[in-house]
Amino acid sequence: MSDPLFTGIHYFRIPVTDLNESVTWYSECLQFKLKFNRGDLALFEIGDGSLLVLVEADTDSRGHFTKDGQAEFSVGFTTPDIERLYDHLVSNDVRVEAIQEDDGHQFFHFYDPTGNKLQVHN
Repeated sequence: MSDPLFTGIHYFRIPVTDLNESVTWYSECLQFKLKFNRGDLALFEIGDGSLLVLVEADTDSRGHFTKDGQAEFSVGFTTPDIERLYDHLVSNDVRVEAIQEDDGHQFFHFYDPTGNKLQVHN
């Protein structure tokens, strides 16, 4: 078998309507490491070295899509302690949905200040 053509995902881009508010939220609430903020976009490093780029976008832009009229997430994160993260987000007044279980792993959805639907699982 030959070497793969791709070795991973370098970064995800998420549209936000207020970059400064979102930079603060992703830094403080999610504790992502801000690498730089150039005013129209900000780059974060996540624990495993993955990158997340926030891009200031039009007010109706979102980083998720709809299926049967319901929002579906585009970005899924991992955590070693889903209940601790869930409690942390709830205590920070983040909009979260209930923890669910599927085929031996747990996950839940939450929303950033722009309304982007995100998922996390363990």
